[in-house]
Amino acid sequence: MNKLYEKSRLSFAIAWIVVYVAGLSIADNLSVILGVEKSVTAVVSVILSATVVIWLRRNNLFTEYGLCKSEISARTMGYYIPLIILASVNLWYGVAMNFGAFETILYVVSMLMVGFLEEIIFRGFLFKAMCKDSVKWAIVVSGVTFGMGHIVNLINGSGADLLSNLLQVAYAMAGGILFAIIFYKTKSLWPCIVTHGILNALSAFADQSNVTVTTEAVTAAVLCAVSLGYGVYVIKKS
Repeated sequence: MNKLYEKSRLSFAIAWIVVYVAGLSIADNLSVILGVEKSVTAVVSVILSATVVIWLRRNNLFTEYGLCKSEISARTMGYYIPLIILASVNLWYGVAMNFGAFETILYVVSMLMVGFLEEIIFRGFLFKAMCKDSVKWAIVVSGVTFGMGHIVNLINGSGADLLSNLLQVAYAMAGGILFAIIFYKTKSLWPCIVTHGILNALSAFADQSNVTVTTEAVTAAVLCAVSLGYGVYVIKKS
């Protein structure tokens, strides 16, 4: 890992994106084959997360990649209220127990780890590799790449139809851009990691019975508006 990192941080980031997307897609499919939701995914995501943390610690890169305190006060950041709104989206239409107790634990663990990994890879490795040349392009590419990565849900057995997946791609791009802005301004990934992890984990309790195409479209529009609006606020206030 060190040799690739020293040679090219961008190649290092891309390599991690490939490993992450391929690894989690395979793990999800194996979980389905085993018949236990997220059983393999939880193990793989924990291993990948531990690998990243150990590598960052050994190379004293926690601060470089945002595993540190924010340099900007919570008050200046509007107490992160828009992030609370984003994190709660999966509970907007009700709460349900979609899995058994054991599967729910596996699901929550894997989703928390996914939130951590995606922020470290897309907002950490990829964004930091590009921001020295152009911060604006780094923010855009980090967000767009993150959003496009969700297309993999069409083939990994998530059950999402084409429209739902495209809407997810759209608000993931907006959220990815917001998270990159927050990281750039605060120098901390923790607000992004916590928001992303909670948002993912709460999907285990989302009640989809009343969700329609219209509500999905409205939800996506609200998420995009909140993400991009808060991004503009952060840029102007901090």
